[in-house]
Amino acid sequence: MVVRAAISAEVGQHNYQDNPEFAIEKAKAVIDGAIAADIYVVVDWHSHNINLENARRFFDVIAKTYAGKPNIIYEVFNEPDDESWPEVKAYAQEIIKTIRRHDPKNVILVGCPRWDQDIHLPAADPITGEINLMYTMHFYAATHGKWLRDRTDEAIAKGLPVFISESAGMEATGDGPIDPKAWQDYIDWIQQKGLSWITWSVSDKDETCSMLKPSAASSGNWKDDDLKESGKLIRGYLRQLNQ
Repeated sequence: MVVRAAISAEVGQHNYQDNPEFAIEKAKAVIDGAIAADIYVVVDWHSHNINLENARRFFDVIAKTYAGKPNIIYEVFNEPDDESWPEVKAYAQEIIKTIRRHDPKNVILVGCPRWDQDIHLPAADPITGEINLMYTMHFYAATHGKWLRDRTDEAIAKGLPVFISESAGMEATGDGPIDPKAWQDYIDWIQQKGLSWITWSVSDKDETCSMLKPSAASSGNWKDDDLKESGKLIRGYLRQLNQ
């Protein structure tokens, strides 16, 4: 089991750039909860832009605090958008150095251009000289069709380790109608390939991808009446996998 702690780098209320202490505190709350529950936690630097110094400071604190804890997976760049792969690669190499000063072995996830869809680019030019690196692919099933699965298959065939750190069944905006068939096609493919995956998101925002209704308690133990359509589908997928 794995959860993802998405820490906003510069957008929204209480982001790291405006309030680093608060952002670190919230990251630690999720990490500590995951450790207590004996599950994995992806610590996600949630940004579409390169901000090397802030990212370096953030991951220095997290890696120093939790070095040696096997639960931690570091995600150094959520979704690069217009950055080139050489730019993303150079940035990732710097953050990897920061993490490895404290934590030499835990898995590090590296993003790729165009919102983690250009997975073919790191497959052609991966980071070398490091261990336990994986590369992220993101999909929203109502937008991203078979072409993205085919592209990912080609990257895997070249030996690229792939982790799906964000996914869902609606459009890439996170809104609009869910396409259950397209989502099931992705779930079947994920199972066939044996890939790790995380869905977006455990939230009660007014958007399709948020799994919870506003009435859902923050303490959990949600009933079906607390879940929106995406939450019910995800719960069904997870229960099937745990049979």
